[in-house]
Amino acid sequence: MSTLAMNGGTPVRSKPWPGWPMHDETEKTALLEVLESGRWGRLSGDRVAAFEQAFAGFQNARYGIAVTNGTAALEIALKAAGIDIGDEVIVPAYTFVATATAVLQNNAVPVFVDVEPDTINIDPKAVEAAITPRTRAVMPVHWLGRACDMDGLTALARKHNLVIIEDACHCWGSQWNGKGLGAVGAAGGFSFQESKNITGGEGGMILTDDEALAARAFSLHHIGRLAGRPFYEHALPGGNYRMTEFQAAVLLCQLARLEEQTLTRERNAAFLNAHLGAIPGLTPLRREPYMTRISWHAYSLIYDAERMGGVVRERWMEAMAAEGVPFWSGYPHPLYRNPLFRDRAFGRILDYIDFPDYREVECPVSEALCRSDYVLMGHPTLLGTEEDMRDIVRAAEKVAQHAGELR
Repeated sequence: MSTLAMNGGTPVRSKPWPGWPMHDETEKTALLEVLESGRWGRLSGDRVAAFEQAFAGFQNARYGIAVTNGTAALEIALKAAGIDIGDEVIVPAYTFVATATAVLQNNAVPVFVDVEPDTINIDPKAVEAAITPRTRAVMPVHWLGRACDMDGLTALARKHNLVIIEDACHCWGSQWNGKGLGAVGAAGGFSFQESKNITGGEGGMILTDDEALAARAFSLHHIGRLAGRPFYEHALPGGNYRMTEFQAAVLLCQLARLEEQTLTRERNAAFLNAHLGAIPGLTPLRREPYMTRISWHAYSLIYDAERMGGVVRERWMEAMAAEGVPFWSGYPHPLYRNPLFRDRAFGRILDYIDFPDYREVECPVSEALCRSDYVLMGHPTLLGTEEDMRDIVRAAEKVAQHAGELR
């Protein structure tokens, strides 16, 4: 039996993994065309409008509004949906901070609930238990591009007259029952930040099938102007959240590769699920039939130290990294344990709105995921070859065989 690399043995892998972001001459040509055209902004160019139409079509949505980033997309989508001062918006505890700060930026109240232990998506049962007379919306996060239980959430929304705003910032190409995520609810927000599966360095998109909501979102991102109205006529208190022509030019090139890349990630993730899932202590996330396509913004596993021979997660990751296969542990604590929420550092709005005491929030599944039960690997790895995937499996099998040395 070969020796672990961390104990002086030969690593399973020494070759580099696919890098990110990926680009070629098409991005260079597109950027140069915009540069030389002199039309660098949305007001004079046509690339942003072309990207809005192309991306909305790719996700099976009627309307797309390109914005500066995914955070702005969520903030504007909530405001366009009518979320206002004191409204409660239910969000998952295991998510990036922008999911909740988008609520705060609308002077509304984020209410944290737990996620399902085997999907890492918001738990509809926890959502129902958290609904109060002040609840106006639910913001499901389709974690890593894996569709939430939209049937369950839609039933709750209809029953309680709630709005669903999807945090679809991991969902480029992901589908729920064959429909692209982001416009299954009232609206959804996407991110094109540098680490994302399709990137313009920064950028975001709001998708919706609702014509009136799309018109409000357009106005809010365009200094309050309405489409087709005079330049100096402002109907809503909007800001300037317009995407540049440079970003749109890059994103159009990136979008052209996204279908093939998504299929590659799907194929490689299925291979890893089949082989890593056979190793005691490593369990792939549950895939429901309604998750008809997953973008795989990262590959992840539920980690069970007891079944891995008592090897704690950090020790296992150290051993895997030594074999040339890096994993990371995700968020260090649930979102509500950040000082922002723990100390309710919201300013004078506290004089007008009754916020919960976030120190008393306890979401056991999210706590366990952060503490010990979850590992992830970045999405560029899933763009490798089948032999690359076999290296991952070989490394995991090797580490499992040597579990007794790692305790």
